[in-house]
Amino acid sequence: MSKPNVLFIMTDQQRWDSLGCYGNSVIETANLDWLASEGVVFENAYSSCPSCVPARASIMTGMHPWNTGILGMGNGQGPMGGGFQHTLPGELSKAAYHTQGVGKMHFHPQRLLNGFHSTFLDESGREESPGFISDYRQWFNRNKTGDFDIVDHGIDWNSWMARPYHAPEFLHPTNWTVNQSIEALKRRDPSKPFFLMTSFARPHSPYDALPYYFDLYQKKQVPEPYVGDWASIHDVEEDAAKPDAWRGVRSKGEIRRARAGYYGSIHHIDHQIGRLLLYLQKIQQLENTLIIFTSDHGDMLGDHNLWRKTYAYEGSAHIPMIVRLPESLGKPSYKRIDAPVLLQDIMPTILEATGTEIPETVDGISMLGLIRGEQTERSYIHGEHCTCYSEEQEMQYLTDGRMKYIWLPRVGIEQLFDLTEGRDETINLAKKKEYSHELQKWRARLVAELSPRNAGLTDGDQLVNQSGKPYLTSPKYKERLDAWEREFKK
Repeated sequence: MSKPNVLFIMTDQQRWDSLGCYGNSVIETANLDWLASEGVVFENAYSSCPSCVPARASIMTGMHPWNTGILGMGNGQGPMGGGFQHTLPGELSKAAYHTQGVGKMHFHPQRLLNGFHSTFLDESGREESPGFISDYRQWFNRNKTGDFDIVDHGIDWNSWMARPYHAPEFLHPTNWTVNQSIEALKRRDPSKPFFLMTSFARPHSPYDALPYYFDLYQKKQVPEPYVGDWASIHDVEEDAAKPDAWRGVRSKGEIRRARAGYYGSIHHIDHQIGRLLLYLQKIQQLENTLIIFTSDHGDMLGDHNLWRKTYAYEGSAHIPMIVRLPESLGKPSYKRIDAPVLLQDIMPTILEATGTEIPETVDGISMLGLIRGEQTERSYIHGEHCTCYSEEQEMQYLTDGRMKYIWLPRVGIEQLFDLTEGRDETINLAKKKEYSHELQKWRARLVAELSPRNAGLTDGDQLVNQSGKPYLTSPKYKERLDAWEREFKK
C-alpha cells in the first residue's frame, strides 16, 4: 500500500471559535466546515505557548516549549534558530517524502530549511537575516500595478486598527500562498508521496480583508467581546492609546471594524483553501491525503480588554484542530473529540499516519489513538508564556477542557474558570469559597508540573511569586544552539 500524502494547513492567529464547525453562526467557512464534516473536530485543542515562534517550534519538533527552549518571544526566548535533532519535515524527508513549505515559517535564519526540501516564504514585514527579501515580497514588487508596498494602507503588523486591503485582490498574500501551494504540488517529485505545509500569514493583523469580505462583515452582527468581572485591570488608558496596544479599551466602532476585518480575512482564507482542495481533487490525490488544519494561537480581539495573543484565555490559547484521514486509514470512530490536545501532537500524528518512526525527542501524543476511540494517557494539558508585552501577562495554565486554572507568576494572581458554563471566562472562581478544593487541586497539579525544572517557580509544595526575579528561560535553548554552532565549526 502506498504511503498517504500529507497536507498541513495552518493559519496565523486564528481563534478556535472563528469557524462554523465550532458553532460560529456568523462567519462563513464552508470549505473548512466541509473538511470537518469529513474528518474529526477536536473540541479542546490548545497552543501550549500561544505566540508565533514558540508555537511553531513545538509544531516543527513535537516538543514541549521547555524542551524546545522557547517559552515566548523576546527576553531571551528566541529566535527559533536551528539545531533541532528531529523535525517534522526532516523525518518525513528521511522517509522518502518530498517536503515543501509555503508561506510563513518564522525560522531563523529566515532561509533555514529545518528539514524541508524547499520553502517559498511570506514572512510579512520581517527582514531579519542579512539580505533577506521574502519570495512573496519579491513577487509582489514584480507584479504590483502601482507605486505602493505591501502595507501602504498604514496599519501595523500588530495593530488593532482595521481597513480594507489597499491593493488589487490578486496581490493579497492569502491568494499568493494558495497559488504557490498549487505550484508546489505541480513541481513535486511524482515518484514520492508529498508533505506540503501551507502556512497563511493571516488572519494575524493587519486586519486588512479584501473589500468584498470586509464590507460583508461590516454589515453583519459580529459577536462583541467578552469582558470578565476581573478585566478592569487591563483598562489602562496609556496602553490603549498605542496603535499596537496589547491591552486597553477601544471604542465600539473600532472593535467592530477589527472583528469585521478579522472575520473577513478568515472567510477569504476559506475560499482559497477551497481552491487548494479542488486542485487535490483534480489531480486525484484528495482521498490519498491526510489533511490537518490548525493555527499557532488565537487572537483576543478585545476580549477582557486584551488584544493580540500570549495569554491563557480562550481567545488566545484555544485553537481549531481538524483532521481528515486518507481512505487508507479508514473511518474515524468519532466525529468530535473533547479530549485535550496540543500543537506538539501534530508531529507524532503525521508520523504514525505515514508509518514513520516517532523520535524519542517527541513529547506530543499521536491523535490517531483518540480518533480510533482509544483512551489517552493525558487528562489535562499544560501551557505557558514568558514575559513579552509586560511582566503582568506572564502566565502558566492548565486545562482539561472543562476547568481552566491560570497563574500569573509576577503579580501573584490565580484564576479558575468553569468552561462547561461557557467559554467566555467572565467569572473568576478562584476567590469563591465553594471552589477552594478545586483551586487547591489544580494548583497542586501545576506544582507537580513545574517542580522537575528546578527553575524557582515552586518550592515543591507551593508556587513561588516571581516578582522582581530574572526572566524565566530554559537551559535547553542555549544547549541546542551551542551544539548547532559546534556543528557549523566542524
